[in-house]
Amino acid sequence: QVQLVESGGGSVQAGGSLRLSCAASGYTLSSGCMGWFRQAPGNEREWVASAYGSGDNTRYADSVKGRFTISQDNAKNTVYLQMSSLKPEDTAMYYCAATSAWVCVLASRLRPRTWDYWGQGTQVTVSS
Repeated sequence: QVQLVESGGGSVQAGGSLRLSCAASGYTLSSGCMGWFRQAPGNEREWVASAYGSGDNTRYADSVKGRFTISQDNAKNTVYLQMSSLKPEDTAMYYCAATSAWVCVLASRLRPRTWDYWGQGTQVTVSS
C-alpha cells in the first residue's frame, strides 16, 4: 500500500522560506514521477513542480520558477519542496503526489487526475 505523508507546512511572512517534505512508503521514488500540487480555497488544484528518476529531471510552474526547488533523497524515499521568496499568493494546501515516470515529461502532468497517489496535504500560509 502506497502512503505519502507531507510535513513542514506552517505560517511565514512574505519573503520567507519553508521546506516541505513528503515521505513515501510502498513506493520507490526513483522508479516514478513525484510532484507537488497546491490548492487555495475556491481554486482548482494546481500543479507546482515534478521530478523523476534520480530527481535531476525537474519541471516547474511558471508561478514558482526560480523560487521553489523540488528535490528527492532516494535513500530516504523522501521528496522535498524548498520554497523561498514566498508570496501571499503562495498560500494554499500543498499536496505531494506520485504517478508513473512517463507522466513527468508530458503536459498531462498538470492534471491532478493523471496522478495515482496523494498525500493528505500540509498547509502553507504566507502573510504580507
